[in-house]
Amino acid sequence: MIIMQTSDAAVRRSYLETQGLAKVIFSYEGDDFDCVQYHPKGIKGAVLVFKSFYVRPRADFGLPGGMMPELDSHRPSPANPGPLTSRFSPWHACGADYGSYSAGMRRCSNLRLVSAVCRLAPGDGDTQAAARQWEELFGVPREGDELAFTNMRMMFTKGEQDKAEGLESITIAVEGEERFNAILDAAREEGLCGDGWINMLRIKWYFVLIGEGSGKSKL
Repeated sequence: MIIMQTSDAAVRRSYLETQGLAKVIFSYEGDDFDCVQYHPKGIKGAVLVFKSFYVRPRADFGLPGGMMPELDSHRPSPANPGPLTSRFSPWHACGADYGSYSAGMRRCSNLRLVSAVCRLAPGDGDTQAAARQWEELFGVPREGDELAFTNMRMMFTKGEQDKAEGLESITIAVEGEERFNAILDAAREEGLCGDGWINMLRIKWYFVLIGEGSGKSKL
């Protein structure tokens, strides 16, 4: 699953439903937010949740890439003036106690999502068309065959025989050499290290060090 935050999920929902482009399977509306989850018809592969942000509205095509889409909006308020750009803004799914969960988010602030790569279906090698369809359907700005969210990028890789369509890899930036090394050491102890990545849930997880000591790597 990819949870995307936009400026007006309700308007997007109306457009997708009236044009017959997507079917809503779950929705929830609060005083300051809208949450809409769409049926992943034609989307195969791993399901993973991460939060990304974009800002544009328009769509026409289907959805390749193996990711279940959810579109959410938070309405700006004095306490949350920039929902699309603030890293630790209130988030409806975390509950009403913002002070509690925002503290937890800040404790993990040395971890940053950098990118995700989706593998297309076997025989499908048109990665640019895949990105273009996501752009047209969900309004995510596209640069070539990459989707440019405000906090990360999503790319596509060609389909491979005998490999299901879906999530291929995730890249996480880690700030601080001590935390970075601790992650890699723990992965080694669990026998999860592959050829330059960590294997979790059949997904390749890449960790890159940023900040002090970023020229070093132990993986």
